[in-house]
Amino acid sequence: MNFGEPESVFAGNPVDLIEQIATRNSWSFERDDEDEISFTVAGRWCDYQVNFTWLAEMEALHLSASFDLKAPERRKMEVSQLIARLNEQMWIGHFDLWSSGSMVMYRHALLLAGGARPSPDQCETALKIAVEACERFYQAFQFVVWAGKSAGEALEAVLFETAGEA
Repeated sequence: MNFGEPESVFAGNPVDLIEQIATRNSWSFERDDEDEISFTVAGRWCDYQVNFTWLAEMEALHLSASFDLKAPERRKMEVSQLIARLNEQMWIGHFDLWSSGSMVMYRHALLLAGGARPSPDQCETALKIAVEACERFYQAFQFVVWAGKSAGEALEAVLFETAGEA
């Protein structure tokens, strides 16, 4: 099958494109090396630490978004169950419990095989989806970690939608 040549939208390092997006949004950022950038995005519930990393050997632009929530040892199993249930709800990206530090994070990768380059819209949309997922499910993690709720109770509480106006 031949799907045609991918259009090259951004010719430089994909992380350079992310830097342009961060600059345009007035986000202060850090670039420890040419293949990685990190910045903070303010959310409704908390600030999210966002990292983009260019993995040249895989031809993938990896995105992670984490928030200041560490799962204590006694709640790790329930947090893991919550993550499994949340991931069933997601079409793009997934949550992980990062083993070093027990930090919850959202992860996704844009595959750019064959020399494809990301567009600004792709990168901004990936970032938007990441922040929206963190915002949508942040309270579920809080319910499990701090309120002692089960994964099912937490998920039910955040997926509850009201209809009409009071």
